[in-house]
Amino acid sequence: MSPALAGVLQLTALTAALALAYRPLGDYMAAVYASPKHLRIEKVIYRCIGANADAEMRWPAYLRGVLAFSAAGVLLLYLLQRVQGGLPLSLGFASISPDQAFNTAASFVTNTNWQSYSGEQAMGHVVQTAGLAVQNFVSAATGMAVAVALVRGFARSRTGDLGNFWADLVRGTIRVLVPIAVLGALVLVVCGAVQNFSGIHEVGQFMGGAQQTNGGAVASQEVIKELGTNGGGYFNANSAHPFENPNAFTNLFEIFLILVIPFALTRTFGKLVGNVKQGYAILATMGVIWLGFTALMMWTESAHGGPALQAAGAAMEGKETRFGVGASSIFSVATTLTSTGAVDAFHSSFTAFGGGIQLLGMMLGELAPGGVGSGLYGMLVMAIIAVFIAGLMVGRTPEYLGKKIGTREIKLAACYLLITPTLVLGFAAASMVLPDALGSMLNTKALGAGSHGFSEVLYAYTSGANNNGSAFAGLNANTPWYNTTIGLAMLLGRFLPMVFVLALAGSLAEQQPVPQTAGTLRTEKPLFAGLLVGTILIITGLTYFPALALGPLAEGLS
Repeated sequence: MSPALAGVLQLTALTAALALAYRPLGDYMAAVYASPKHLRIEKVIYRCIGANADAEMRWPAYLRGVLAFSAAGVLLLYLLQRVQGGLPLSLGFASISPDQAFNTAASFVTNTNWQSYSGEQAMGHVVQTAGLAVQNFVSAATGMAVAVALVRGFARSRTGDLGNFWADLVRGTIRVLVPIAVLGALVLVVCGAVQNFSGIHEVGQFMGGAQQTNGGAVASQEVIKELGTNGGGYFNANSAHPFENPNAFTNLFEIFLILVIPFALTRTFGKLVGNVKQGYAILATMGVIWLGFTALMMWTESAHGGPALQAAGAAMEGKETRFGVGASSIFSVATTLTSTGAVDAFHSSFTAFGGGIQLLGMMLGELAPGGVGSGLYGMLVMAIIAVFIAGLMVGRTPEYLGKKIGTREIKLAACYLLITPTLVLGFAAASMVLPDALGSMLNTKALGAGSHGFSEVLYAYTSGANNNGSAFAGLNANTPWYNTTIGLAMLLGRFLPMVFVLALAGSLAEQQPVPQTAGTLRTEKPLFAGLLVGTILIITGLTYFPALALGPLAEGLS
């Protein structure tokens, strides 16, 4: 079987699996967030944290809950890393330095999972399980809660109420993420992933000599890092490591985990607003972009010119032979079009144009299908922009799902769009003029800061501000400058957009719905889905094309 055919078959099987899970999972999540009842374990949690789960919140109160919970998460995870040297099961690892502890705490609380360390050489079992893995659950549930709050903004009228953050957080964790993660971890263990609390062992190598390796609760962390679109690996090689991702089946299963909730949330959206066709329109937009990027990546990596690549059959440098070009391309697009950041191949070794596709996927805002929760609310903000553009074309006040898109709404949507490019381009520009920051480009020191070196820096801040977490890895990011600035990019790139999303949700929830007329734009139709795709690509292109031209495009054309 040719590698191209194998890739197509894997993509077909993945699409079929996602289609089968779409309706039942989407309907289940809609029932979870709409249910008036609380489970017994949920009531215990509410009593422990002192929350009244039945109290409705307007957007400022909802936002305060998000920020307070996340701030507490950053502080606790920071302290856990700083005292690691005195904890049991630390495997003899020292406590983490202040700047790296801040970077890692910000990374995992913001659902980014950017790692400037090697997991198997820095983090003990307690930090991995009680710290990082816990944040993988609750940071994903926080994103889902904000998305549901925005959906309620469309569904409710003249109340301003968006639900209860604590109830949404606990339900997303207990009823959605935990059950799927338990089943997924069992699948990974059966297929060969590691799940233990073993210490460090010395293992003989095939060519002589020995190396040290350690185990850990790998399968349980692997499944939630993919399911919650987190991405941080137990090992430095991430999902290319055989302990995390043993074979071709687990590789495809992990891609499925990355995509299943973000895609299914469009069904949840349709059910909660009372019009599933609206969910199908958002799904179609996400699906077209995802399939288009995947096909382009597979073609770029399989057919790139050059005698060495042709002799190898494709661009195999940095890819696992047990996965091949097709599966690695599918995984790469899935992880950069979502906020996952997990990798089963070395992204810096992809072709120049392949690296450009990865960058562009994150620059879209990671909304096709995007992160757990963040993909849906990002796509809905883009839908508001598209409706506004359509309204300008026909001279009519824009409306979306029966709500007028006025000055306040469009200002909030515009602020949402501008914050991430400002962080990415601002920090990247500053890094290109600082000697210490330039010195971190390890594989371009001899040649100076060339186009690939610029791509490394651009990728780092794009990944951080968009809460992705993957890296080109030719950049030494474990420096005070990069630890601090990428940490700030992750925090601001996560929570400032949430401020605008929740303010937008509150504004929409206060409105009285307007009836449909003959002139109303039908946002459930293919025409609107096409307009939305075009809006996303044009806005992203206008924002980032100069930076892409200096990086991957210049490298690919040189």
